[in-house]
Amino acid sequence: MSRLCRKDMPPAASLAELPLPGGAPDATLTLRPLLCGEMSMPPNWFERGRGPKEMLKAFGVGVHASDLRTIPVPAYLLEHPTAGHVLIDTGLHVSIAQRNGSSAGSFGRDRVRNLGAVGAVMSRHAAMRPEATAAAQLRTLGVDPQRIGLVVMTHLHFDHASALSDFPNATVLADEREWRAAWARDHRLHGYSTAQLDPRPRYRTLDFTAPSVCARGPFERTLDVFGDRSLTLASTPGHTAGHLSPIVRTASREILLAADAAYTMSTIRHGQRPWLTHNRKAFEHSLGQIQAYDHENPDALIIPGHDMLAWQKLQATY
Repeated sequence: MSRLCRKDMPPAASLAELPLPGGAPDATLTLRPLLCGEMSMPPNWFERGRGPKEMLKAFGVGVHASDLRTIPVPAYLLEHPTAGHVLIDTGLHVSIAQRNGSSAGSFGRDRVRNLGAVGAVMSRHAAMRPEATAAAQLRTLGVDPQRIGLVVMTHLHFDHASALSDFPNATVLADEREWRAAWARDHRLHGYSTAQLDPRPRYRTLDFTAPSVCARGPFERTLDVFGDRSLTLASTPGHTAGHLSPIVRTASREILLAADAAYTMSTIRHGQRPWLTHNRKAFEHSLGQIQAYDHENPDALIIPGHDMLAWQKLQATY
């Protein structure tokens, strides 16, 4: 089994120096969506209702199992022609596939430790096969997880950072505000599990107030990872304190990985709102930028964070 972090002290993290080496003029990336598991969640979690009963439904109270919504838990493999492979988020750790005995509700200790108490409850209906981990899928593609040099985290919630331990030799980029939130005293209540933050990778934080920050289209604060505009990180806080959304330039089209800045396309295009956000005002501001990007770039592809209908329309490779 892959190693799980037992340490509850933050690993060393220093400010990232961008651009990273390896950029190339006019570089385009290859992008592969990776389905690393599925979760079943109450519809009200994604589409906020009104009143106390609707709040309870958002947490699954009084919701029949048949009414739960199946959502993807994704990661994305990018390939830069000169900088090599980049992983966006990590999907679920292999321990999430393991149970004790035959009971559907009996979970292994490694699973609970990886997800944390809140994450284990929120993902109690998670389903995955061991071969669905990002690391296993990379091996199938001929990519050694031990040689992944860069992992970009949209944010550090339990369903995105679960398998960081599978990439011990990577440099991991995360917004500095997100890094602080993941290690705050109340981190467990906000969807973080420090057991996932394995101390072996090199953690580098991003400062979206630095002089290198610039606007790109409607996004007010972005960072260019390789200095060639092939991979741009847009600051989209609100869902969490330091959420970011990668913009990927492929040979055929530009792709915005909205991640949890918008769970679904219905949030972007039809006004649906999730039940819970870290900062609702910041969420609305970030969402407005994503909606403007959608309007200004009709040929671009937007991939929301957890929308199974949108996921099923994706190609294997871009």
